[in-house]
Amino acid sequence: MNKYSYLLVYFIAVFSVSTQAQNTIPKDSTTTNIISYEKGKEYILGGITITGLQKFSEQTVRVYTGLAQGQPVKLPGDKLTSAIKKLYESKQFSEVDVYLSKRDGETVYLQFDVTELPQLTDVTISGVKKSQVKEIKKETELKKGVMVTDNLIVTTRNYIQKKYTDKGFLKTKVSLDTKKDTSDVNTVSMSIFIDRGERIKIKEINFTGNEAMSDATLRGAMKNTKRKVFGRFWKTSKYILNDYKEDLNSILEKYSENGYRDARILSDKVVWNDDNTINLEIKVEEGRQYRFDEILFIGNKRYTDEQLSNMLRIEKGDIYNGKVLKERISGDGTPSSQDIQTLYHNNGYLFSQINAVETKVENDSITVEVRIREDDPATIKKVSVAGNDKTNDHVIYRELRVKPGDLFSRENIIRSIREIGQLGFFDANVTPDVKPNYQDKTADIEFSVVEKGGSQIELQGGYGGGSFIGTLGLSFNNFSIRNLFNKEAYKPLPMGDGQSLSLRLQASRTFNTYSFSFSEPWLGGKTPQSLSFSVYLSNQYRFDFTTNEVNKNESLGIIGATIGLGKRLKWPDDYFTLAQSISFQRIELQNYGYRVGSSNDILSEGDLNNLAYTVSFSRNSAGPSLIFPTYGSEFTLRAKATFPYSLVNGKDYTEPDNLTPDERQDYLAEKYKWLEYYKIAAKGKWYTSLANKLVLMSNFEMGYLGKYNDKLGLTPVERYFVGGDGIAQGQLDGREIVGLRGYENNRISSIDGGAIYNKFQLELRYSITDKPSASIYTLGFLEAGNSYDNFSDFNPFKLKRSAGLGVRIFMPAFGLLGIDFAHGFDPLPGFTEKSGWQTHFIIGRQF
Repeated sequence: MNKYSYLLVYFIAVFSVSTQAQNTIPKDSTTTNIISYEKGKEYILGGITITGLQKFSEQTVRVYTGLAQGQPVKLPGDKLTSAIKKLYESKQFSEVDVYLSKRDGETVYLQFDVTELPQLTDVTISGVKKSQVKEIKKETELKKGVMVTDNLIVTTRNYIQKKYTDKGFLKTKVSLDTKKDTSDVNTVSMSIFIDRGERIKIKEINFTGNEAMSDATLRGAMKNTKRKVFGRFWKTSKYILNDYKEDLNSILEKYSENGYRDARILSDKVVWNDDNTINLEIKVEEGRQYRFDEILFIGNKRYTDEQLSNMLRIEKGDIYNGKVLKERISGDGTPSSQDIQTLYHNNGYLFSQINAVETKVENDSITVEVRIREDDPATIKKVSVAGNDKTNDHVIYRELRVKPGDLFSRENIIRSIREIGQLGFFDANVTPDVKPNYQDKTADIEFSVVEKGGSQIELQGGYGGGSFIGTLGLSFNNFSIRNLFNKEAYKPLPMGDGQSLSLRLQASRTFNTYSFSFSEPWLGGKTPQSLSFSVYLSNQYRFDFTTNEVNKNESLGIIGATIGLGKRLKWPDDYFTLAQSISFQRIELQNYGYRVGSSNDILSEGDLNNLAYTVSFSRNSAGPSLIFPTYGSEFTLRAKATFPYSLVNGKDYTEPDNLTPDERQDYLAEKYKWLEYYKIAAKGKWYTSLANKLVLMSNFEMGYLGKYNDKLGLTPVERYFVGGDGIAQGQLDGREIVGLRGYENNRISSIDGGAIYNKFQLELRYSITDKPSASIYTLGFLEAGNSYDNFSDFNPFKLKRSAGLGVRIFMPAFGLLGIDFAHGFDPLPGFTEKSGWQTHFIIGRQF
């Protein structure tokens, strides 16, 4: 009996009496008294009895009904109907019948006869692996104690069957049986047997009726449904009905994009082959190909027809493409979309409406009217930020490109999202909430951010070079130096003003290195002008591998400092930055052989001074995330130079003949007392979004180290070391480490380092997750580069090539971590065998 069976009970079996009737047959056959009542009259409920119970108590069922003794009820009536409905909705009963058991004047007594649903005690699944059994139980919610209904049995069988047919097992059979469990009252056990059969592959996808489009073109339009092709592992040939239906629509979209707007699928069917594969037979009707006729603009005042036509980029006679028309009017959903709606939104017309309407179809030509309702420009009324619990408001507001009182601008909102992301303090998914107010032609904008950790810790220990090496690094990327002496700001450190402070200590028996740096991105707090400062100290001692002893009387010490200023420019555009710095470095040698000049020049005593000026001109429009940019580019031109001392001091650096060893040391010490050189470098990166979460990064870079005086030769510092993971290994002599995966660290360059290098790179990246707790992406890359000792050896096409795969994990507390597996296709200098496979571990360095 279904949930509405009580109506039949009311009007036929139980209450089928009129006000004059005197006799009826009650449910209790032992009762011969006639129960009469007046239909539609309100009575007082005297009590409820429940029959048919096995596990539930009467009190529990009374609570389910919602009826209470003493309340007025009509026979029949809404309250009684609601009580029966509630019992069914509890999903505890399969049948509910109601009877009038007694009437005492104006008081009536009801009897609810119920049939309880059985409870599930145990589920046994066979025919699949144990791991899949656990998965099926979880997905179908077949838990102990659940009520077993016909619907549960049907939906469970259908779900399991669909689960495996979606994986290509088209002949999956599922049998499901229930058996009474005698160990408890009104319980059943369930057994499920799954026969998946063989996975069914699509052998062929055949088309008929297509003349304008080839079979290959139409198969290519089907993104999810593919035929079986040897060697294609990235896309299987499964038949999944929902995906297949979606691909049929993709076929029609492909026709529409090529002007066949009337194309349709006449029929499609699945044909089974003798080898247990299937063919898909699709019959199409192409119709005629249409072209654009006149495109008319109506309602435009702010922009001329010519301006809008240039934005639309569709000419009379072009093949009709409804998708392109829509995208160039309303946008393609990307931040860089070039369309008419964006043109209006970028210039204040938030409330503008633009629609394309086909007004005339004549033969194969379609006339389109672009109807524009410009409305009045909108201004920004209020700008707010939500979600920044640690970062102070002013750090975010100073980066925003939208201000109260400005005209509404979509591109400025997108730029603001990018600038917030470039701070590095927030999750990449910055969400702007635009709240338009049509009445006063204004809009409020709220940027919702999710903060991630602004500090990183590096704590390492290891054994190398005959001694233990310990490293402690602390980086605070959202520091607040003004609260340094404010006890209340330590939570656990003063944070929130966007400054960077880092401290790194590394020590072993043979060397120690200490460095400290600080940067303020907005010096004075009003203009985007940065100040940076760093100091470092390093000592390296002679280690005797034969005795395993360290001699601290033989040492190389480096002390240095750098101060720099950077300024964001407004020309050529405000993505450009000009940065300048002055650095000083002193290399102190104490009975420590240090290679200078040619391989035969060894300086043991003396001080080398490196005073240099650096200027860089860069443009960075990549975004929105620092970790995983999806659009934009990065370019840098940098020059670093010392003063040309040898050209103005009048000294002759020609080496005298017949020098004693001590005299030669004095000569070398004087020759390299003040180091001189100039360096020029250029780097460029482009980020191209290919699909959702899939980005191509292209990179080019090169560097040149020059000399002022041929008699001095190249400086012994500031060299290029190419090869490997690209991570600097503690040397502070100005060397530049250039990664080239697939080769050992620094081995592509000569032992003293190169004077020239170039590098090319293509890297395909796919984002797995961009959550604040961890950002993860995989990558595949092709690289080529080389190092050269001088210009006569330079050959930009003589490159060391490599390819490989890798993964990157960015966790706010630890920075960027990763691993790459790379194959070098060429030999290292001096070898004949190719480099082969190399494994690179990446810590804190992003390619």
